[in-house]
Amino acid sequence: MNLGDNKSENYFKGRGAQFNPHNRFEKKDYVKEHDEGIDEWEEEDHKTSFIFGKSKSIVNKVDSPDVGMAYSLNPYQGCEHGCTYCYARNAHEYWGFSAGLDFERKIIVKTDAPALFKKFLEKKSWDASTISLSGNTDCYQPAERKFRITRQLLEIALEYRQPIGMITKNALILRDSDILTEMAKLNLCMVYVSINSLNEKLRQKMEPRTTTAKQRLKIVEDLSKAGIPMGVMVAPLVPGLSDHEIPAILKTIASCGATAAGYTIVRLNGAIGGIFEDWLRKNYPDRFEKVWHMIQSCHGGNVNDSRFGERMRGDGNIAQMIRDNFKLHCRLNHLNEKRTELDSSLFKVPQAQLRLF
Repeated sequence: MNLGDNKSENYFKGRGAQFNPHNRFEKKDYVKEHDEGIDEWEEEDHKTSFIFGKSKSIVNKVDSPDVGMAYSLNPYQGCEHGCTYCYARNAHEYWGFSAGLDFERKIIVKTDAPALFKKFLEKKSWDASTISLSGNTDCYQPAERKFRITRQLLEIALEYRQPIGMITKNALILRDSDILTEMAKLNLCMVYVSINSLNEKLRQKMEPRTTTAKQRLKIVEDLSKAGIPMGVMVAPLVPGLSDHEIPAILKTIASCGATAAGYTIVRLNGAIGGIFEDWLRKNYPDRFEKVWHMIQSCHGGNVNDSRFGERMRGDGNIAQMIRDNFKLHCRLNHLNEKRTELDSSLFKVPQAQLRLF
């Protein structure tokens, strides 16, 4: 069965994950084993809901050497974009939810993020290192249109002259181009857009509630013209599904004004392995074995590799061919020729006495 049209009665349109895998932290699990059961099975509501709670902190130190950031800030936990491969899914289990459908429809909104951000920036020990928005989940996911937490964070960053790095796959970022332009004039921001395919049919299946590739290219073009340094993460590449698009993607983003590019190879850690396997079997049954084995070949026979230095780029022949192809086309399109260094010397805490009035 080819689900290009998602014709299965059990396929949830607009969602990436198609089920809720068991939360490894929960002792009990409830499953539907027999349709003919006497008691009626209560199906869950598949609409998105928002959960509000207080956080102890909002800026997190990142110890991994693979992700290119020292500190991250995430105003939302869970993400309605529904990307099937998202590594942030596993973190939803710590909140008592599943990494599957729960991750996409139960969104934790950190309304206290702006206040916590100010409190963090006013620590005497803070050295104004770059803080990355969306280190875990997209700060411009659909919830941001309603709650506007990311915009508040950017306003604070501009006020304090705090350098910010961002990555998103949502065109909602264009709403905040006014703040980003002012920050760019002071060399306080750089924006990355995530584009792992230019194929709209693949995007609709793998990233069901995200902005189209065409709109993401518009982000790159518009923000670049506004003087904002732009990069693109071609991530994650899925061997056998999207890795062949590397030349076209890099040529296109360069023509739109991007000056930097990076990539990762898909890794399916924790609950994501089962979620992605189920998705791949349902959407690409004719290619499942080929794609699955190619992913395994990039991770030593597994679909996940936790080793620093290897887990994001993979190893083996296929991973090496992807690496060589990416480097070649970055060079041909003059990408990554110059590294953008944001300015932390302008950082300042607004005068305390002014806050008394």
